[in-house]
Amino acid sequence: MHASNFDLDRYLQRIGHHGNAGPDAATLHALMRQQLFTIPFENLDVQAGKIVSLDPEHIAGKLLGGGRGGYCYEVNGLFAMALQALGIPYRFVAARPMFYPARRPRTHMALVAEAEGRSWLCDLGFGSYGIRAPMDLQALDADIAQDSDTFRLSRDEQGEYLLTARVDGTWTPQYAFNLSPQEWIDFVPANYLNSTHPDAIFVQKRVIVLHQPAGRLILAGNTLKTVADGQTETRQLAEDEITQVLASHFGLVPPQAERS
Repeated sequence: MHASNFDLDRYLQRIGHHGNAGPDAATLHALMRQQLFTIPFENLDVQAGKIVSLDPEHIAGKLLGGGRGGYCYEVNGLFAMALQALGIPYRFVAARPMFYPARRPRTHMALVAEAEGRSWLCDLGFGSYGIRAPMDLQALDADIAQDSDTFRLSRDEQGEYLLTARVDGTWTPQYAFNLSPQEWIDFVPANYLNSTHPDAIFVQKRVIVLHQPAGRLILAGNTLKTVADGQTETRQLAEDEITQVLASHFGLVPPQAERS
């Protein structure tokens, strides 16, 4: 994943990473954590009536200098740019969200990176119950604690992986994927669906998530949730509060709405 305007030093400054950065597992873990804590998952472009751009230069400009975050293709695309700059091999994988009542297509993007002889699931764009650090694909059927969250990876006989999260005491499927490598262009149809289809959650309401060491901030519609150490506080916002909360809680500058 290459963008002519991506600069590794600028990326490291944007996410607040001040340590060493090399093609190793420690860097992979550190960068994923730091990006999660500094660049929000958000769908403000979709809410403004725009189709999210998958142009790599647009993504780099938007997330590194535009006061913005993005949804899965954008935040994982930016992470892929950093991995490529560091010489960490990776592949894009297409994942099927599993928490809907009806079966869905593989509309989610994640990454599998290679470091120190192991394959790591990396994902910076799955919202409320996304993983918070790379997960070793060899660590199957084990409870993996990440801060206050717990995840598990399993694999069936056909080679399909399933990520589950412990939600309110219950193991809840999040998404399924296999290791078939995807090209960047393969996600164009899914991106169009997520940007335009009336059944897509990103079209239906505002969804913003910023991970924090103790939990996460979530703005879903006009509901602001603060999750810290397993405890949740909820507050309803008036519409005229949204812009201020976007700036103060998420560091976001909202886009201008598309003219009809």
